[in-house]
Amino acid sequence: MSTWRVPFMIRWPVKVAAGRVSNEIVHGVDMFATLARFGGAKVPTDRPFDSMDQSDFFLGKTEKSAREGFPIWCAERLMAVKWRNWKLHFYRQDSMFDPPVRNPVPTIYNLYTDPLEEKPTPDSWVVGPVLKIVGEFEQSVKTYPLIPMGTPDPYKPSR
Repeated sequence: MSTWRVPFMIRWPVKVAAGRVSNEIVHGVDMFATLARFGGAKVPTDRPFDSMDQSDFFLGKTEKSAREGFPIWCAERLMAVKWRNWKLHFYRQDSMFDPPVRNPVPTIYNLYTDPLEEKPTPDSWVVGPVLKIVGEFEQSVKTYPLIPMGTPDPYKPSR
């Protein structure tokens, strides 16, 4: 399972500096909170959101993204975690048609030196920060259990 590095571009004359390039992480889900802030809306506080407000990063008020990493799920399986320029795989799946196989020991890749994820690295110190991301997510699920697909929105006001 290789990393998909998807470029992100934003153009907002006068607000966002032209030609700025960064290797920071912005996840697609971050657009919810970011666009809400740009539009003057507030993100609801009665439920958890995986979205992080990246407006200060986009506007150049900070050089760092609000996000250092994120878990990578496939169905109900935590496949991997991306943290900074590393990715730690808990499962191996060579193609989308192959069944996932749990790694006996997580496989770690340095995406700067190995963007195709072909040569695992022995950088085991990465496991600590990655497990912190996993622990934070697991704690949030204890506080706010996952809602099965197809379940009506429990937060939707009744008419």
